[in-house]
Parts: sequence; structure tokens; C-alpha cells
Amino acid sequence: MNQQGADRSVVRDVIVVGGGPAGLASAIAAKQAGLDGTVIERGVLVNSILHFPTAMVFFTTPELLEIGGLPFVTPYGKPTRDEALRYYRRVVDTYDLEVQLGHEVRGITREQHQGHPVLSVETGHPHTGPTRQLARAVVVAIGAYERPNKIGVAGEDLPHVSHYYTEAHPYYRKRVVIVGGKNSAAETALELHRAGAHVTLVHRRAELGSGIKYWVRPDIENRIKEGSVTAHFETRVVEIRPTEIVVEHAGARQVLPADAVFLLTGYHPDTAMLDRFGIAVDAATMVPSHDPNTYETNVPNLFLAGQVISGIHSGLIFIENGRFHGEMVIKEIASRFASRRDTAPTSANTLG
Repeated sequence: MNQQGADRSVVRDVIVVGGGPAGLASAIAAKQAGLDGTVIERGVLVNSILHFPTAMVFFTTPELLEIGGLPFVTPYGKPTRDEALRYYRRVVDTYDLEVQLGHEVRGITREQHQGHPVLSVETGHPHTGPTRQLARAVVVAIGAYERPNKIGVAGEDLPHVSHYYTEAHPYYRKRVVIVGGKNSAAETALELHRAGAHVTLVHRRAELGSGIKYWVRPDIENRIKEGSVTAHFETRVVEIRPTEIVVEHAGARQVLPADAVFLLTGYHPDTAMLDRFGIAVDAATMVPSHDPNTYETNVPNLFLAGQVISGIHSGLIFIENGRFHGEMVIKEIASRFASRRDTAPTSANTLG
């Protein structure tokens, strides 16, 4: 696997932005279609999965996480985070995918090369600096996990506040407030409680989310009922302070002690990045402009794949369904290339 980057003097067939499962599935499909491509990832391979809770178990079965037809073998009914990281490393090695790690894509623009339209991908790396790579098509598969939904209150950026949960041990015998009412909030509350933390759950709705995993729901509901986990429903956060959090319910405010606060309120795509690429984004839903049949954006030959398509409703697309976007996108790209083979620039075309 070449992590140092593609030859900058050529026009690639496809550049994939994002090294998560949807991006890797796109790269595999491109390779199987005989297209010359590369993956550009600003973090590490499957960066979002790396930042999942360390003890996380996936909701789905292993075969639904598979990409490229490579079997996901595990002795468990549901795979763990560490197994997923191992599996996607094996995917890259098996298909010998070219992956440029630690390179941030700063912009995508259209230009002409030897009389043909191409996309110029501008990247930056802390050691090698800026680079420019050209491609006939680009697939943006940046996911949504790296941009948390902010709640917009004072104190949200304090050091003891986080939008991501990793592990329970550091919070033993500490007072932890979790804001949210879906799977992440419920599972985090249970894990922290069992690790000896004093857990309070704050949720703006009247009850927990309907999509909570069937084996998690009775567990969290029973812990709330018995008082092991304190829950405040129909309650919103007003302010976060260094050792406490101010909440409001039915017009009355209350101060809750808090050594740590987890704001598990969901995530959304990096709309600023999409804007730099020239992709129109709906202000209300954060859904990027795209053709639902081809996943092509308002920028010709610039496509989307995976969770980035879902906007603020990131829970609608998971690895299980997002992994198929790449195959559909590459099929469309390959079809276009085949119809223009006599006139379009090829990967052998060099920059002047």
C-alpha cells in the first residue's frame, strides 16, 4: 500500500476523499472496474471507528460490515470495534489500495486539462505541505462523525465536556452528566454506571429514543426505574460550569453536580468542507445537493458516498447501507468513461 501519495503529474481516473468504509468500498469498486484511483484521508484509516468507544460492540452482524466481498470473520455474533479496525486494515492490504493518510483535502475546483474537464484536488500535509492532484472524477465519502451537533450553551467548550465517549475507567466515582436520549447516550450511561460512576441522564424529549437497541432498552429503563441512573426528561441544558451543569424543566432551573459532561447529541457532515468543494448544502437539513440515482452533486463528476449524504439525520445511513454507495457511484463513473474513451484524458496524460 502506498501511503505517500499518487504521482502528482498524472490525471487519475478517480480520487476518493475519505478513508472510511464507504470510501474504501468506492476504491475497491474502482480498482475492480480497472480505474486508476487513490484514497485521500486526513486522519487515520477508518478514523471514525477508531474514535468509537473502546469497548463498543456493533449492532449489526459481521457480514453486513463487509466490503469488496472480503469475509469478516469473528467468533462473536456481533463484532467489536477492535475487530472492525483489524478487518478494514486487512481490506486495504488485500486489495492493495493506495491510501494517502494524514492529507487534508482543502479544495476541489474544476479546470481544463488538454482540452478536457478535470477536477483539481488541493491537499495539505503537515510535513510535505500543499499538493495538487487531478482526477476525472472525485468521490466524497467524509462521513459525519467528526462534526458533533453543538447545543449552543455557555461552557460547551470547557475541558471536562466532550461530544465523544471512549471508556469508563477514568470516571470511577465521579459525577457524570450525559446529555442525549438515543443509543450512544443509553449505552454510555450503562457502561459508566457499571464502572462505578454516578450517572445522570438529561434528555429534552419525554422518553428515550425509539431506535434504542432492543437489548439496551430494558437495561437502561430498569436502571432509571431503580434509581441507579438518574434521569431528567423534557429537560434542556442552559449552562455548563466547571463543576456543575444548569438545566431547565417546565420553566424551573436546577443545578446538577458534574465532574464530566458528555454531550451525545449526534453528528453532521463537515458542511464547510463541502462548501469549499462547491457543493450546495441545504441550510436546514445539511443535506448536500445530489442526484438520488447517481449520487452526483451539483458539481459535474463530483459524487457522494456514505453518511455524508444524510445531513443532520446521520443515523439514517450506517456502514451496512452506505457501503453500497461506492459501487453505484463507480458504476456510473465507469459508464461515463466508457462512452468518452476516445476523447477523455486518460491516467497516462501528464501535466504540462
